[in-house]
Amino acid sequence: MSDAIRVLIADDHPLFREGVAHSLAAEPDFEIVGLVASGDQALASACDLLPDIVLVDIAMPGTSGLVAAGKIATCCPATRIVMLTVSEHEDDLLAAFKAGARGYVLKGVSARQLARVLRTVAAGDVYVSPSLAAGILREQTRTRPADPLEQLTEREREVLTLVAEGLTNREIGKRLHLAEKTIKHYMTNVLEKLHVRSRVEAALLAARDR
Repeated sequence: MSDAIRVLIADDHPLFREGVAHSLAAEPDFEIVGLVASGDQALASACDLLPDIVLVDIAMPGTSGLVAAGKIATCCPATRIVMLTVSEHEDDLLAAFKAGARGYVLKGVSARQLARVLRTVAAGDVYVSPSLAAGILREQTRTRPADPLEQLTEREREVLTLVAEGLTNREIGKRLHLAEKTIKHYMTNVLEKLHVRSRVEAALLAARDR
């Protein structure tokens, strides 16, 4: 299990928490290192166990998941934080990434997709549930006259579409039969052309055309 992705799960609903743990534990590349029911417990356990990923609900008793995420990001910079929540509010999404989260997943996700998302985040990428990203983008771009995506080449748009689907640079490279460093080069150009700072922001723009 030395190469397994070590996951700490923080959710105050026992049945849901245990169900997520059971589904992830069935995957050969995951190891569940802890189950906690509050933000305070999530922080303490994260600092003690140093997991690869902390899966955190936003709404929990005591310290909220958002506050806990910020504290975990500070004390455990190598640990990647993924919010697993029912909240579809834009403010929660933006606050989560500002706090240091690398993923934002709605609780309606399937067990298989959740595992895929965690692998994506563990590999160093970010993820936002597509339905949420698309809805937020519609609000943010409702009054924008220009389409920044028109600046992209056909290949850059292709790469960005795959980023929006949650694929890593390596997975995109395999899909397009290109080297991983070539994909990184394309993404650098995409971020500069779209005047955004991260893959998340770029993916939000890409979701508009879906």
